[in-house]
Amino acid sequence: MKKSWWKNFLITIFKPESGWSRWLLALIILAYFLAAFVGLLDPVKEVIDRDPYSLKIGSYNVTAYKFIHGVITLMGLLWIASLISVTGEKAIQGLDKIKSSNRALLVKGLKIVVYVIVFFMSLNILGIDLTAFAVLSGAIGIGIGFGLQKITSNFISGLILLFEKSVEEGDLVELSGGYQGIVKSTGARYTLIETFDSKEIMIPNEDFITNRVTNWTFTNEKGRVEILLGVSYESDIERARELILEAAIEHPRCSKDPEPQCYLTAFGSSSVDFVLYFWVDNVTEGRLEPKSDVFRAIWRKFNDNGIVIPYPQSDIHIKNPEVFK
Repeated sequence: MKKSWWKNFLITIFKPESGWSRWLLALIILAYFLAAFVGLLDPVKEVIDRDPYSLKIGSYNVTAYKFIHGVITLMGLLWIASLISVTGEKAIQGLDKIKSSNRALLVKGLKIVVYVIVFFMSLNILGIDLTAFAVLSGAIGIGIGFGLQKITSNFISGLILLFEKSVEEGDLVELSGGYQGIVKSTGARYTLIETFDSKEIMIPNEDFITNRVTNWTFTNEKGRVEILLGVSYESDIERARELILEAAIEHPRCSKDPEPQCYLTAFGSSSVDFVLYFWVDNVTEGRLEPKSDVFRAIWRKFNDNGIVIPYPQSDIHIKNPEVFK
């Protein structure tokens, strides 16, 4: 449903966003205060600043002149707030070292602070007792606080993530709940994660502060791949180790620093067991594909060099063979 013209008019007056509305408002306010300064509004003030044109609210008497003066003053403060918000937003958007999602969060925070300050300044200019208002707002704040404590917690957690830079856009993270994926954006309430099966999960910001989080790309983007395999006892284990390392080194995504490492870990019941460690330079591109490629390369090299990967087997010793005769 489209907004009616008067709603659009009020939004334009009290929250000027476009350039023409801000400067039109500035001209109206300037003309009003210039007229008041030179005394052109004195006859009008004498007529409407009287009890017949007033409304008494408790101990506060609001005349027509005070009302008009307060509205125009409020418009002026909102014009200043809009100008500060636009200027601050341009300055924040120019900070290339901060992620786009974090810049958006800073812009929202700036606007909230500016308009809250304007609100209290307006009350002070209108002569409203802020002490009584503080008591009322405190009681309301306590009631709202209990209902919105999770939202507040997530908002504050988002600010902590913003300034700590512990989780940023493009990071590969793994949460204690088993969720793993790439951070797409961080908002005021949640952080959006895209999993490797293209699911988009909205994780509350509070979870990144209160729970254990693994950030695979916190200081670097390298990731380790681990491969476990075994060869038969009849195979040349030194040659087998060389072939395993060759398969990793020849892969294009295998990192040169650190170099791949292969260790003999155990003499198993059916095989001599090895473990291969190699690193990929960018873990966000995935580890399963290079792991699969290296597995296939090891299989080919073993077949070409007579290295056998044994089946599980057991030796059976019969103590009384006469029983089976």
